[in-house]
Amino acid sequence: MTTLETQATPMTQKSTPTEMTHAVPAQAMGGLHTETTLIEVKDCNLFYGSKQALFDISMNIPAKRVTAFIGPSGCGKSTLLRCINRMNDLIEGVRIEGSMNINGINIYDRRTDVIELRKRVGMVFQKSNPFPKSIYENICYGLRIAGVNDKKVLDEVVERSLKGAALWEEVKDRLHDSALGLSGGQQQRLCIARAVAVEPEVILMDEPCSALDPIATAKVEELIHELKKQFTIVIVTHNMQQAGRCSDYTAFFYLGKLIEFDATERIFTNPKEKQTEDYITGRFG
Repeated sequence: MTTLETQATPMTQKSTPTEMTHAVPAQAMGGLHTETTLIEVKDCNLFYGSKQALFDISMNIPAKRVTAFIGPSGCGKSTLLRCINRMNDLIEGVRIEGSMNINGINIYDRRTDVIELRKRVGMVFQKSNPFPKSIYENICYGLRIAGVNDKKVLDEVVERSLKGAALWEEVKDRLHDSALGLSGGQQQRLCIARAVAVEPEVILMDEPCSALDPIATAKVEELIHELKKQFTIVIVTHNMQQAGRCSDYTAFFYLGKLIEFDATERIFTNPKEKQTEDYITGRFG
């Protein structure tokens, strides 16, 4: 097992995605049909100083599917999610052991360009965080950072991204108004459109609907269903009904350990582990 001191990792070279894919083990997927793995996590341990937060996590996350992470607060769901785009690097004293591959490339390799990684792995947070700019400039932000300034290209990306986020019809006549004037649900879909604009491979969502009303939540869930045709989506949620509605696969975590990972239908109807069953049915505690 390789130990990676994330604070000391230089980021001078870029990792180039390959076409290598891996079959998801049948036991991890409940013996259903073979999927193509995009994210491969192997023997992942994470420490905050001397405190261990993740214990020997191994799982294969399939491409162009929605995978939900569920479990009680503090069980490691968001910590693992943030490993996928190395956001935990920003926390002092974090140490990670094991490997995490995206398209066959170990993202914790010393040669990995973390900025490039975060272009490939977009993130939507629990609380919508539009920039204090216009709707148009929110979508363009990532492209402008990458040096794209052609107005025709930017116009096309803005329209495509907002349509992809089911927001175009609602905002097309006020693209140059402040994004802060949108409703909470619209702001969250704008943040999803902003993530989609740079054409990532993966979209991470950390409780994206926890601050939204039921109508806005339904719109975001419909959007997730559409987006998985193009992107691999990993979502952290405390809402069992949402996990059941949105995801193809579900992973249940407890105290930093992966207890069970399987097709969502099987997790919710016939889990193998009693801990999983107790959590799903509300008898956990």
